[in-house]
Amino acid sequence: MSETTTGRSRVLWLSTVAFTLMFAVWLMFGILGKPIQTEFGLTEVQLSWVVAVAALNGSLWRLPTGMLTDRIGGRKVLTALLLATAVPAFLVSRVESYATLLVLAFLVGFAGNAFSAGIAWNSAWQPREHQGFALGLFGAGNVGASVTKFIGPPLIAGTAGATYFGFVDGGWRLVPVVYAVLLVVMAALVWFGTPSEDRAPGTGQPLREQVRPLSQVRVWRFSLYYVAVFGAYVALAAWLPTYYMDNFDVSLQTAALLTATYIFPASLLRPFGGTLSDRFGARRVIYWTFAAMLVTTGLLMMPNGHIVISHPDGSQTQHLAYTLGLVPFVVLVFLLGCAMGIGKAAVFKHIPEYFPRNVGAVGGLVGMLGGLGGFALPPLFAYTKSWSGFPSSTFFVLFVLTAVCAVWMHWTVVHMLHQESPELARHLESPHSENPVVRAPEEALV
Repeated sequence: MSETTTGRSRVLWLSTVAFTLMFAVWLMFGILGKPIQTEFGLTEVQLSWVVAVAALNGSLWRLPTGMLTDRIGGRKVLTALLLATAVPAFLVSRVESYATLLVLAFLVGFAGNAFSAGIAWNSAWQPREHQGFALGLFGAGNVGASVTKFIGPPLIAGTAGATYFGFVDGGWRLVPVVYAVLLVVMAALVWFGTPSEDRAPGTGQPLREQVRPLSQVRVWRFSLYYVAVFGAYVALAAWLPTYYMDNFDVSLQTAALLTATYIFPASLLRPFGGTLSDRFGARRVIYWTFAAMLVTTGLLMMPNGHIVISHPDGSQTQHLAYTLGLVPFVVLVFLLGCAMGIGKAAVFKHIPEYFPRNVGAVGGLVGMLGGLGGFALPPLFAYTKSWSGFPSSTFFVLFVLTAVCAVWMHWTVVHMLHQESPELARHLESPHSENPVVRAPEEALV
């Protein structure tokens, strides 16, 4: 195995492990939310903002992070992000007020920016013919959202461990300490385990040239698609544990395991989505994704909630009334996760192909806006539930978002086919074509 191949492999695997850890830290409030809500006496809306501010900061810096990675290399940027996140992660374990919790949750959100660094870093190292799979494998680090779902409940319940470290107020405080230690260890592994002579394709590139592609409408269209397949994934991964506990009366540990059945396919199928995009073209894969998401969210959004039964003695009792039982609900959410996992890879398949010297900027913008969807959706879930009275309004929001994306994409395809020459159609599904004149219209159709 050549030195280049070895370096490429180490970059891919260490960056993927690091991203998995960073994603777990970024979304840890999804599983810590219920114990925190109980301890601090928070409302559902207040809790949603804890999740939302972490998602916000994990999105705001994706564009500059990607651009910086193109300029100085991913080894430096990813190591810095790991160390910068370790400090607020540890301080979360010492928080005593809601206001401080919001500030620290925001700072922990720095972890989410690791995605832009990893995408740009791996794009610089991986050959073009394998980029779909490689970026899909790296993106599978989204499975880190499940890490907290598995280790959180045992640590929270295991008060002995928490007491040993002085966290007598709640076992949940041990979780951020464990993550802080792991982040420091991972920073050392990335720094010493990857090639010191890094690749930075944007070195010396003028800033104006680096951001020029951002003026293209297709980049913003990619971003909206990513809101649907990634922003919604982030929001739902953080929202589902509380949803299961409130609406299906299950324990925290059961809710965490059920949420994992959504997170795993939404993460682990990403390499498969990259492979499908390499073979069939991303446009076709995104069509499949949106169709599956419309069907699943359309079923999940059916009105569910409480019914009030009046008794002859004048008393009233509330009962849970669901159109869907727990098992059908879990199956549909699982299928929704499968569609999102494949769709995430399909969206990012295009970026290194069409913008090989601007992966950091374009990928950063797409990732930033997708992550901002993860910030905006949790409060929107809470408010729509408050307005409608139905918990399932969460999935109505996702249905509308997906429908907008699907209609825009299909309108673009139809419009282009009517505008361009008949020869265009024969090249739409040719992902390996080297002809830039032919490839540009395909890109515009996605």
